[in-house]
Amino acid sequence: MDFTFTEEQQAAVEAARAVLSGVAPDAVPSPALTAGPVAEEFDRAVWAGLAGADLLGLVLPPEHGGAGLDPIALCLVLRESAKALARVPMLETSAVAMAVARHGSPALCAEILPRVVRGELVLTVGANGRTGHDPAELAVTARRGQGQDGGWVLDGVQTGVPWAPCADRIAVPAHTDDGRAVFALVSPGRAGLTLAEQISTNGERYAEVALDSVRVDAPDVIDADGAWEWLRHLLTTGTCALALGLGEAVLTMTSRYTAQREQFGFPVATFQAVAVQAADRYIDLRAMEATLWQAAWRLTEPEETGASGTTSGTLPVAADVAVAKIWASEGVRRVVQTAQHLHGGFGADTDYPLHRFHAWAKQLELSLGPAAAHEEALGDLLAAHPLG
Repeated sequence: MDFTFTEEQQAAVEAARAVLSGVAPDAVPSPALTAGPVAEEFDRAVWAGLAGADLLGLVLPPEHGGAGLDPIALCLVLRESAKALARVPMLETSAVAMAVARHGSPALCAEILPRVVRGELVLTVGANGRTGHDPAELAVTARRGQGQDGGWVLDGVQTGVPWAPCADRIAVPAHTDDGRAVFALVSPGRAGLTLAEQISTNGERYAEVALDSVRVDAPDVIDADGAWEWLRHLLTTGTCALALGLGEAVLTMTSRYTAQREQFGFPVATFQAVAVQAADRYIDLRAMEATLWQAAWRLTEPEETGASGTTSGTLPVAADVAVAKIWASEGVRRVVQTAQHLHGGFGADTDYPLHRFHAWAKQLELSLGPAAAHEEALGDLLAAHPLG
């Protein structure tokens, strides 16, 4: 089997590196020293750079100005962004836009997608449950409105929505009376919608979104079977890509430090105890990488065998996504903990960037469910789809 990335995917990586080359992880105040967010906005300069390099339309159809690439390409770029701790809502915007491209009406696609490609429209999404089966994730109800307009009415609260105060549209997951999962694109200024500020572990601006009889036009509600589940799989897989990039940056940082730091006249990297710990973390990263690409590849399959279905002897894509998130959550935690240990007190210095990576790692570890929640979900899938 050939696991080489395509020329287009490799070109996306090079473009991302060019845009992110000047981004410093310590460009904003430390989350350890601020009572509020590290910044009121995401990094608009980087956002403009991503748009200028055609990376915001990477996974969107060419007819709307995009490059037409797949989730693997998106994950490659997200991996690069995490190495620099780039504060941009690329995962949320790209994932929601891709879901709209797959399931939205032609009119909605024409309204949303070209503006996303140009960097004019910022999208985010609320997906704070432990796994896709967590009732807390679908804490908003969606019901058909009265009258002939075919609209919907949303009620409930969605917490932990990334960058909601800065977004132009929020994708809110909800459940209908008949148990279906849908998501609605809502403008923050819509009557009945209020935002209460929340701050994430890494200092980004989140919000609790409360909806009180918020009316949404029918075209702005995506109710296709499996659409929300596919979107959540893409968000989770993208989070794994961020964890991988962050872990690789931290291990590189640790390798350089231990190669320069001397004890008893020798670099500490030459000590067996240090070398073994670094090797264990390298193994973690390779496992994170292998499971990430497996999940991303499954998301490129046709919907009938990729989003929620199975082929003969194959578990649903949710199983591969769960495995990737288990490795990402556990692996990134071990990488930053080992890095902190091998750096000693120097790693806790707020003038050194390692503590920032540690805060981001904790955020990614728990986002869209910790390892234990995905292990439980994987067990349920195995029970429902016995192998052999």
